[in-house]
Amino acid sequence: MPDLLSKLLSERDWLLADGATGTALFNMGLTSGDAPELWNVDKPENIRALYKGPVDAGSDIFLTNSFGANAARLKLHDAGHRAHELSRVAAELARDVADAETRPIVVAGSVGPTGEIMEPIGSLSHTDAVEIFHETAEGLKAGGADVLWVETISAPEEFRAAAEAFARAEMPWCGTMSFDTAGRTMMGVTSSGMAELVQTIENTPVAFGANCGTGAPDLLRTVLGFSATAPEVPIVAKANAGIPRYDDGKIIYDGTPELMGDYAVMVRDAGARIIGGCCGTMPEHLRAMRQALETRPRGDRPTLDQISTTIGAFSSDSDGTGDQAAPQKRTRRGSRRRA
Repeated sequence: MPDLLSKLLSERDWLLADGATGTALFNMGLTSGDAPELWNVDKPENIRALYKGPVDAGSDIFLTNSFGANAARLKLHDAGHRAHELSRVAAELARDVADAETRPIVVAGSVGPTGEIMEPIGSLSHTDAVEIFHETAEGLKAGGADVLWVETISAPEEFRAAAEAFARAEMPWCGTMSFDTAGRTMMGVTSSGMAELVQTIENTPVAFGANCGTGAPDLLRTVLGFSATAPEVPIVAKANAGIPRYDDGKIIYDGTPELMGDYAVMVRDAGARIIGGCCGTMPEHLRAMRQALETRPRGDRPTLDQISTTIGAFSSDSDGTGDQAAPQKRTRRGSRRRA
């Protein structure tokens, strides 16, 4: 039997993923520097509310509160020994929320980077990275996750280690990288480089793509690179909701629901099949995105100029591969990203 995500992808042209985890938790009172994964045990009702938000807004997929639930990151909070437990509880709470719905909802077990730099540049070995990811994967599997979802990765070595760990756990998976350095990841991976990696890796993901980064325009440009290189593999797009600013002690993202609706339709037309948001994307954004996807007809593949005119300026002239982006400009429509 195919996994639930693969089944839904075979039946639907697009699926709506969730939005921000950290933004929502900070709004609930999480303090900077705290480990949000500890709330899975200490404040489970907050985590259920976190999950219920995107589900009620129409998401078909939501990620668990386990981004940092690995031994390498949790050791900073004297909780490295709790990686399996906190991952398992994150998925159990998610399973309760998903199973209460009458429509199928995919529980995606979030797996973030280790926070360490891998060999040969750093000290983390491939074997140790696989062990770290495998422990988290087994916890998410035990808690009932439908699929594993490694996100915000920058190094191909870490992506490969996660893929091996997920194969060991015998779980389907998706993987996204963050292209936040002039069209590349922090470790220099381009959109075409990731697409080639996905097609050559032994344990092929159900879907791959990009999350977070420097804004929706740049992420759209990255998706165009994906679809030009690996059109047969479903693409994931999870952009931040605008640009952050500091306001009255809080980080505020200025992307409006209307803007995120435009982004959702445009990234669908660019080739994405799984569409969601990242930092700053709240349930009101997701509702607007779902409405736009359901009501606006499919269009042509967007050009770079159309992206910059509709969504906003690119953060760099280059997409990381040497191609030039559209001129950096903001029209009246694009300027609504600023509050």
